[in-house]
Amino acid sequence: MLAKLKKKIQEMLISEAERAHKLRLTPNMLSAAGIVLAFLSALLYAICQNRSLHLLLATVLLLASGFCDALDGVLARIYQQETSFGAFLDSLLDRYADAVIYVSMIIGRLCDVLLGLIALTGSLLVSYSRARAEAAGIKMESIGIAERAERMIILAAASIMTIFWFQALDVGMILIAILSNLTVLQRGFYVYTKLKQKKNS
Repeated sequence: MLAKLKKKIQEMLISEAERAHKLRLTPNMLSAAGIVLAFLSALLYAICQNRSLHLLLATVLLLASGFCDALDGVLARIYQQETSFGAFLDSLLDRYADAVIYVSMIIGRLCDVLLGLIALTGSLLVSYSRARAEAAGIKMESIGIAERAERMIILAAASIMTIFWFQALDVGMILIAILSNLTVLQRGFYVYTKLKQKKNS
């Protein structure tokens, strides 16, 4: 089921990337749009204090930011616009986007401070583990159960649920904290296995 869903999303992104290319949009433009949308979403989270309209708009902007982040990579790949600096910039902006979203939820008192910080730490370590692994020549795409897309979906779902149940984002943060740190462990074991295979080959 998840494999089929992922395939449909990838097909949709390719179609959207073709439209973006016709509009002369570049991956860096989409990365920039993504970070702007993330900061706008964060602003609404920080000031919303559980106001339904603000929460809804913040969630829409969060998902739009995630869409831009996914689309820039697809656009770069299918039109051979991948560059080392582009990949670096995209990863850097993603970390800023993650940090500002979690911090804004804490500032807006939408979740427990400690839970928010643990979830943020786990999220950043997922990305760091990938960066370190790929620096060692080990590809990490799709390794782990809570990559950025999954974490954003959890945040978006919890945000919508917060309109009806104020503790929903606490639950979302607990889920992200567990899954992100589990993902770090998965990636650590994967890297250990791959490095051991290289050593023995």
